[in-house]
Amino acid sequence: MEKYIKSVEELKSLIPWLLEIKDSLFFMIDELKLSILENRKILICGNGGSAAESLHFSSELLGKFKNIRKPIPAISLTSDIPTITAISNDFSFEEIFSRQIEALGNSGDFLFAFSTSGKSKNVNLAVKKAYEKNMKIVYFTGIDGTEVENICNYIFKVPSKDTARIQEIHLFLIHSICQELENL
Repeated sequence: MEKYIKSVEELKSLIPWLLEIKDSLFFMIDELKLSILENRKILICGNGGSAAESLHFSSELLGKFKNIRKPIPAISLTSDIPTITAISNDFSFEEIFSRQIEALGNSGDFLFAFSTSGKSKNVNLAVKKAYEKNMKIVYFTGIDGTEVENICNYIFKVPSKDTARIQEIHLFLIHSICQELENL
């Protein structure tokens, strides 16, 4: 029970940060809305729990969040296991997302990259490839940031080193984005 209370307190301590980033978040959402209205797509990637968040995000966009609406074109780059294993085998695990972006990404599309540590080589290579393709890049990470943050359009660094808390905040941000896209 003590660990539970500590986790609740840690989560509560992150609420002021969520309020601090709201202007940047809403500016990004406005750009995302315009991109969607221009028939651009959203590519999403991450490893482990962040891969699950990637899938969760794309399913909310393709299906629905709360309201029935037109589906939003989104692809989780973590969902195609044959492609991931082929790229891993024929090239390297580090290229599993960047090769997909090379094939699927276009100027004006969005990449949402998730890495709680900011050190995931395959995610960071994806960011570099998205930058080369003139995509908009949104990076969700933890307090330490990432080596590629200087080429991201938006970076949201949850002020925590605890993977679970970072992922919980990332999920809150995913839901917040989806909620703002409900009326497209």
